[in-house]
Amino acid sequence: MDQLNQTYQYQYGGSLAADAPTYVTRKADEQLYQFLKAGKFCYVLNSRQMGKSSLRVRVMKRLQEEDNFACVAIDLTELGSDVTPQEWYAGIIDSLVDGLDLEEKIDFDIDDFLDRYDNLSPIRWLGKFIDEIVLKNIRANVVIFVDEIDSTISLKFNVDDFFALIRAFYNKRVDNPNYQRISFCLLGVATPSDLIQDKTRTPFNIGRGIELTGFTLAEALPLATGLATKTNNAKNLLELILHWTGGQPFLTQKICNLVFTSSDFPVIVDPPQHPLKSNPPQPPFKRGECWLENLIRNKIINNWQTQDEPEHLRTIERRILIDEQLAGELLDIYQKIYQQGKLVSQNTVEEGKLQLSGLVVKRNNQLQVYNPIYREVFNQKWIDNKLAALRPYSEAFRAWFNSGREDNSWLLRGNALQTAEKWVADKNLGFQDKEFLAASRQQEREEENAQKDKEAELKREKELREAAEEAERIQGEANRQAQRRIRIGNIVLGLALLGGLICFGWGFKVATNATNTNQALKAVRGLSQLAGQLRKKGQVEAVEASDEALRKAGLSTLIENEELKQVWLMAATAEAYPSLGDEELKDAEKTVENLNLNSLNNSHIQVDSRIVNQVKAFAYFQAAKFKNEKTIRMLIMPSKQVTLTPIIVILILIF
Repeated sequence: MDQLNQTYQYQYGGSLAADAPTYVTRKADEQLYQFLKAGKFCYVLNSRQMGKSSLRVRVMKRLQEEDNFACVAIDLTELGSDVTPQEWYAGIIDSLVDGLDLEEKIDFDIDDFLDRYDNLSPIRWLGKFIDEIVLKNIRANVVIFVDEIDSTISLKFNVDDFFALIRAFYNKRVDNPNYQRISFCLLGVATPSDLIQDKTRTPFNIGRGIELTGFTLAEALPLATGLATKTNNAKNLLELILHWTGGQPFLTQKICNLVFTSSDFPVIVDPPQHPLKSNPPQPPFKRGECWLENLIRNKIINNWQTQDEPEHLRTIERRILIDEQLAGELLDIYQKIYQQGKLVSQNTVEEGKLQLSGLVVKRNNQLQVYNPIYREVFNQKWIDNKLAALRPYSEAFRAWFNSGREDNSWLLRGNALQTAEKWVADKNLGFQDKEFLAASRQQEREEENAQKDKEAELKREKELREAAEEAERIQGEANRQAQRRIRIGNIVLGLALLGGLICFGWGFKVATNATNTNQALKAVRGLSQLAGQLRKKGQVEAVEASDEALRKAGLSTLIENEELKQVWLMAATAEAYPSLGDEELKDAEKTVENLNLNSLNNSHIQVDSRIVNQVKAFAYFQAAKFKNEKTIRMLIMPSKQVTLTPIIVILILIF
C-alpha cells in the first residue's frame, strides 16, 4: 500500500502523460482516433479542464505507434499574443519543422525559406510550406494537432485567414489527392462559428466534432485504484465522488486526490455482526458519505476563492463575466437554469458561450448546472452579487421583481432611467433586464401623460373660471348700462309727460271744445302708458322701444294740426305694441285699422309740408307692416292730393 502511495498519483492540472495510470479513457478517445486515422478533419471544442490536451496526447501517441502516421502538435499559446502576423505564422512553420524533424530529415532552413517568399503575405508562407515542403518530403499521413485555438482571440490581427487556409487544404483534396494525406485536429474553448469571425466569408463548416463528456462510473473505474487504499468499497466511494463532480475531469481527479492524501478518512467496513446492541453504529457507507461531504465543503466549496488552486472555479467565473456586453445575458440564462433546475435549450450563441464556461451542460437538449459543487458555489447569492456589480440599478431591479412586478415605485424614472438606458446601450442584457427597463419606460410615459392630462384639466378649469368671470363682468356692465338707460328713460318719460301736460294744457286753452284735441291727448296718454309697460319688462329691446315711444310722444308737440298729431301718435302706438310680445299684435293691428289715413290728404292747415310728409310716411309704413288692405289700396290708387314722397319712403322701407 505504501508503495502504491509513492507511485500512484491523481493529476488535476495540465496534460496527463500518455501512460498515466489515472488517465480515464472515454468514448471520445476511440472516436477521435478512428476519425483521424481515416484522414478526417476533427475538432474538440469544449470548456477548460475537460481533458482536451490529455486526449490529444493519448490519441497522438496511438497514431504515432502506427506505421504510416507522422503527428505534430502546435500549442498556439507558445507563439505569444503581442506579435506581428509575420512572427505568428513564422512561429507556426517553426513548430511544424521541429515536430516533423525536418531539419534532420531534409536539412531544411526556415530562414532561407522565408527569405525566398519574402514578397508574399504570411498566410501564403504557411500555404507554400505545407504544399512544397511537408507534402513533398513527408510520405506518411500527416496529422497536425492545433491546441488552444481560443488564444487567437487575444491577437491584435485577424486570424480568419488561418482557419480559412485549413478549410482550403480540405477542399483541395478533390483536385489534388496528395492533400488527402494531411488532416487537422483543432482543440480549444470555442465553437465552430467562432473560428471565422467575418460573417461575409464562408464559415468553418468542415470536420467532425468530438463531444467530450464527463466521466461515467464505468469509464472512471481506473481511479478507484487509489481509493482502495482508504476503503474496502472503493467503487461506491467513487460513485459518491462522481455524484458531486458530475464526472467533470478536473474536479473528479482533485477530490480523488484529497481522499487519497487524507489521513483521517474512516475505513469503511462491513455492517456490524451484532445489530441488537442498544447503540448500533452508523451504517458504514453513510458514515463515509458524510465524511466526503464535509471534505468537499471544507476543501473546495467554503471560501472557494482562496482555496481554488490550481485555478478552476475562478476560471469559470471569469469566462462568464469577462465580456461585459454579454455577461448580463449569460447570468440571466444561468439564473433561470439555477432556479428551474433545467431549461430547454434554444441553441443560441449565448447558451453556447455559457456551456463553454463549463458551468452548465446540455443533456437531452436540456441545460442544467454541471454538478452539485458548481451549484453550491455559483448560488443565488453569487448571481445577485454579480448582477448587482453589473447593473447600476440592481437594488430597484431586485425589489421590483421581489414584489411580483407589482410595486411600480421601484421602476426607474427621469435621470435614473436615462442613465440605465445609456449603460445598457452596448450590452447584451437578459430578458429580465429588458422587461424591467421596458416597464420603467412605460411607467414614465404613463406618468407623463397623466401629468399632461392633469395640466390640461387645470388649464381648462382656469379658462372656464376666467370665462365665467368675464361673462359675469360683461353681465354686470350690461346691467349697469341697463340701469343707466332706465334712469335716462325715466327722465325722458318725465320730460315727455311734462311736455304732454304742457301740450295738453295749451291745447285745452286754445280749443277746449275741439274733439280732435281730446283724441290727441288721449293718444298721448295711451302712448305714455304703453311706454311705461315696456319699461317694466326690463328687457333691453323693450326699454329701447319705450324710449322710442316717449321720443315720438315728445315729437308730437311739433305737429300743430290735431288730426295729424292723432295719426302720428296712433302710428307710434302701433309701432310700440309688438315689443310687448306676440299677444299684443292684435292691438297693433286694431290701432292701424283706426288710423284716419284720409285725413292725411285733407289736412292743409299745417304750414310745414315736411312734417306732413313725415307723418304720412310713418303712418303708411306702420299700416304696411301689418298688411292693412286699406293702406295697400291707397298706395295702388292714390288720390290727386297724395304726394309721391311718402309712397317712395314706404316702398324703400319695405323693400
